[in-house]
Amino acid sequence: MINKLGQIMLYVNNQDESVKFWTEKAGFCVLSEEDNGQGFKWFEIAPTKEAATSIVLHNKELIAQMQPELNLSTPSLMFFSDNLDKLYADFKEQDVTVGELVTMPSGRVFNFADNEGNYFAIMEKK
Repeated sequence: MINKLGQIMLYVNNQDESVKFWTEKAGFCVLSEEDNGQGFKWFEIAPTKEAATSIVLHNKELIAQMQPELNLSTPSLMFFSDNLDKLYADFKEQDVTVGELVTMPSGRVFNFADNEGNYFAIMEKK
C-alpha cells in the first residue's frame, strides 16, 4: 500500500543554477546533497525541513545516458502558499517570470518559471 508521496524527481540541465533558483528565489532549503565522486550527484530540496514531500534535482543529461527509457519531462507541479500576494510580489521583485494572478473556481493561482524555463503553479491555500 502506498501511504504518501516522498520525492519528486526533477531533471535539470544545470543542477547548481537550479539549486540557486530554488533556494535563493523560491525560499526552499537543501535537505541533502549526494555526490558519489564520479559525476553522479543530486540535491534534495523542500519548502521546509519538515515538508513531507521533497524535490530531488538530478542531472538530466547523466540520467538520460544511464536510463534512456526514462521520461525526463518536467512534472506539472502545484505548490500551495498561505500568502499568495506576498509571494507573487517577491517573485516579481526577484525577476522570476510569473504569469498573471488569476481567480479560478478552486482559488487564486499564478504560474512561474524556474531558471530553466520550466513552469509550475502556486495556489493560495490557507
